[in-house]
Amino acid sequence: MSRQTRMLRALLSTLHYSGADLMLAPYTRGMGAILKLHHVRPEPAGQFEPNRSLKVTPDFLDRAITLVRSQGFEILSLDQAHQRLVEGEADHKPFVCFTFDDAYRDTLEYAYPLFKRHGLPFAVYVATDYADGHGDLWWLALEKAIVASDVLDVKIDGLPRRLACATAQQKEVAFQTLYWWLRTIRETDAREVVRELCEIARVETANLCRDLVMNWDEIRQLAADPLVTIGAHTRKHFALSQLPLAAARTEMAESIDRITFETDRQCEHFAFPYGDAASAGPREFELAAELNMKTAVTTRQGTVQPEAAQGLTALPRIPMNGEYQKPRYVKVLLNGAPFAIPGLLERRASRIGAR
Repeated sequence: MSRQTRMLRALLSTLHYSGADLMLAPYTRGMGAILKLHHVRPEPAGQFEPNRSLKVTPDFLDRAITLVRSQGFEILSLDQAHQRLVEGEADHKPFVCFTFDDAYRDTLEYAYPLFKRHGLPFAVYVATDYADGHGDLWWLALEKAIVASDVLDVKIDGLPRRLACATAQQKEVAFQTLYWWLRTIRETDAREVVRELCEIARVETANLCRDLVMNWDEIRQLAADPLVTIGAHTRKHFALSQLPLAAARTEMAESIDRITFETDRQCEHFAFPYGDAASAGPREFELAAELNMKTAVTTRQGTVQPEAAQGLTALPRIPMNGEYQKPRYVKVLLNGAPFAIPGLLERRASRIGAR
């Protein structure tokens, strides 16, 4: 666990046990929140699992659902949240939407039964190349290359580096070094670097999507349930801000149209890949509006404030991070207190579940 994670856990616990989050809630909670998840799986994190922040257990998700309801939130679909935002605050309770990025198969296996049992809605954002079985889950491929290596020789910003990978701690350092450097360069170049590392490590990644992501039959199974909203997440999961305007629009429009065709339900909600300020901005928000999206979500962290009605295609979310699987952390984040403290989360915002 990193020093930053320990510090943030301590701060969230302090806000909880002191009751400060409840005192601030009337000013910071806003109209509600949109929660962001990726994987739901029962097994504990491994000794080296750098993408563990993307995974929560079914037990924790179940407890989080119970916590959300006990704290007076209504769990809404994205359509219902959109209507609430357009109509204004009125006398409604605060709302929560649960959203899952990338359409991993474990959403169907472990998350769906929970929501079905509770009779509650949730949304899944699909990158259509992933559902076709040939997308590029490069952050998972990078993890596999490091698992299979004792040392990696790479050039970072043109300078040769040798990254030791013999121990779990060394592997963690290597992953963090490479991942955050790769996020600063052109994504096409970053994906090529990972492909080369996998070739050197003799790691096969061609079946990652087929093994981990729902296919269209499984997505249609979810889409047939009125509790489930299927949203778009582009075709290839590229950071849209790096693409020319026409290419960005195509990535968005073709994924929206494909989901509408495959599910026989109009796709009206969108999630920006990565979703931070470097990956999606005003141009992309306007594209989502032009493509008639009711909502589009980012990974910018915060609660949904009344002014979000003027920015329905740039909505913030709160990550349900695998490093923070305690109901008290969820409670504090939903109350909005951490987001009211300037500078508290900025440095970590792009690093908490940002895939």
